[in-house]
Amino acid sequence: MSRIGKKPVVLPAGVTAKIEDGKLIVKGAKGELSMSTSDLIDYKVEEGEVSVNPANKTKQARQYWGMQRTLVQNLVDGVTEGFTKVLEINGVGYRAQAQGKKLKLQLGFSHDIDLDVPEGLDVKTPDQTTVEISGIDKQKVGQFAAEIREWRKPEPYKGKGVKYRGEYIFRKEGKKK
Repeated sequence: MSRIGKKPVVLPAGVTAKIEDGKLIVKGAKGELSMSTSDLIDYKVEEGEVSVNPANKTKQARQYWGMQRTLVQNLVDGVTEGFTKVLEINGVGYRAQAQGKKLKLQLGFSHDIDLDVPEGLDVKTPDQTTVEISGIDKQKVGQFAAEIREWRKPEPYKGKGVKYRGEYIFRKEGKKK
């Protein structure tokens, strides 16, 4: 029995949800998001809330239940507030610069890294060592942040690299003389 799945997703004022052609479509102030529905789950849109219940009593339906409810909640949160990930760059000569729909990274390689910003995302660089990624789709925001971080993960000795804001880097002691 899923504790998360039992709670209905409340739709705030100005947000509408409907089910069409096997898709759940949520519209709000920031835009429109949709996700494909699963046959194992029953979705019901009723007076200001979306309820998610397993369609049958199989183990797989119960496994999907909580996750599907969380995905619906992410759609609602995305069209009302949006999602933001902040990356911090540490290291001498490491920097980032947003240029329109491109992000230019200098991470200690012999060449600069030019990344195309995916459609629907907004990338800002308030300073040279901070990258802010924002958008309405949580999966896209997290995926693009992970792709940037993949170029130079933080190393444990000096902490150089790209890390998420608030992330703790386990530090190691260097060689002893």
